[in-house]
Amino acid sequence: MTTCVVVKKDKRIAIASDSLVTFGDTRLSNAYEANKKIFQVGDSYITLAGTAAHFPVMGKLLTEMVEDCKLSTREEVFETYSKVHQILKEKYFLNTKEDEDDPYESSQINSLIANPHGIFGVYSYREVFSFDRFWGIGSGRNFALGAMHAVYDGAMNAEQIAEVGLKAGVEFDKSSSGPFQMVSFEMK
Repeated sequence: MTTCVVVKKDKRIAIASDSLVTFGDTRLSNAYEANKKIFQVGDSYITLAGTAAHFPVMGKLLTEMVEDCKLSTREEVFETYSKVHQILKEKYFLNTKEDEDDPYESSQINSLIANPHGIFGVYSYREVFSFDRFWGIGSGRNFALGAMHAVYDGAMNAEQIAEVGLKAGVEFDKSSSGPFQMVSFEMK
């Protein structure tokens, strides 16, 4: 799994992730492959939690969508990820099954998006959230969320808060490890 965070504070946004990839009981650390978990599409930076197969597929898919990849508002993110779901099924043979009682087909993806317009989270049933402060995904998210909550109202900036979240995630989550990747920028 992973620890990925996004923070918005004082007109600055930071998105950050750990770099560990796991396959069952096997850990593929940054020493063996430069695992980059943040990719850019237009003016948006995206990170994912879930299977490692999502990264090349989503990077290629969102980049190829060109004008259809709109990620500036909650509604645009929903529309884009709804289109992504259809393409994942038709072109990449996505297995949409999670639980028998699921209300919708799953995209099997949890995602954070950061761009000059805001910070967003997308969950497997295409639930989209627009966050005002910070959020996290992956197996280390609860540690990251607690740590970021503890420091958010202090003097730290967005980058420092994201780093605190990641440090907590990699300290306590067995499926997260450094080094970290971070991108930060000013909001519009």
